[in-house]
Amino acid sequence: MNKLVLGLPKGSLQEATFTMFQKAGFKVSVGSRSYAPNVDDPEIEARLIRAQEISRYVELGVLDAGITGFDWIEENGSDVYEVADLIYAKQGMRPVRWVVAVHNDSKINSVKDLQGKRIATEAVGLTKRYLAKNGVEADVEFSWGATEAKVPELVDAIVELTETGSSLRANNLRIIDVVLQSTTKFIANRKAWQDAGKRRKIEQIALLLKGALDAESRVLLKMNAPSDKVGLVSKILPSLHAPTINPLGTPGWVAIESVVEEKVVREIIPELKRVGAEGIIELPLNKVIR
Repeated sequence: MNKLVLGLPKGSLQEATFTMFQKAGFKVSVGSRSYAPNVDDPEIEARLIRAQEISRYVELGVLDAGITGFDWIEENGSDVYEVADLIYAKQGMRPVRWVVAVHNDSKINSVKDLQGKRIATEAVGLTKRYLAKNGVEADVEFSWGATEAKVPELVDAIVELTETGSSLRANNLRIIDVVLQSTTKFIANRKAWQDAGKRRKIEQIALLLKGALDAESRVLLKMNAPSDKVGLVSKILPSLHAPTINPLGTPGWVAIESVVEEKVVREIIPELKRVGAEGIIELPLNKVIR
């Protein structure tokens, strides 16, 4: 197999993507001035490219596969194969949104109020299609950055990407509508997807990345308990499947372990202790492969 040419997003998704690859088992490193990251896998040749451009290069076959946002696939109208949905963003494990925002004092309260107005955005195609869908004509201009600062002096509204909305609120802006919800996508060139060797590598990366993401919200709980308390312990543990139970060297005792959602741990540990579990250990996970 020729090396898989993989596009990784430079910019806001870069750090989160490198972290996910690390947890998936791939060490990725890049110099401050380099656009060719080093991956400790001889079958991968990586390129560091703006997320806005990755889907175009994947469609053209310059890249065999890449990681970018669903929003940029839609913005570019790229014909690519979507391998996996990877729900992570710059600040957390959640989708992001493209929203219409106006100044707090603006009289614009709905998409219909944008008729004849000036709108700034990086996603010109998305915005124009959104307006057309709602029967609105407006002047949409490309924004080179600092989009939030352009309201209301330069434009009437913006269409901007947000994860939490905090930056918009800090700039005295309010959201009036959502244009698109987006998640991170692992995509492939259609010809590369038909190549058996490259497809095997793409599927391997996708499996490990999804396993790393699944592990983000889960932990492994291990504990010992009297054999006659196994039923009570099992009822408390919200495991992926049935918990693993093994006998201990001490007669009448067993070791129990289970993968659980991290958010429930603080609630169930006191309950486990109450029904007789001892030596409870919580361990982080790198991957959960279902």
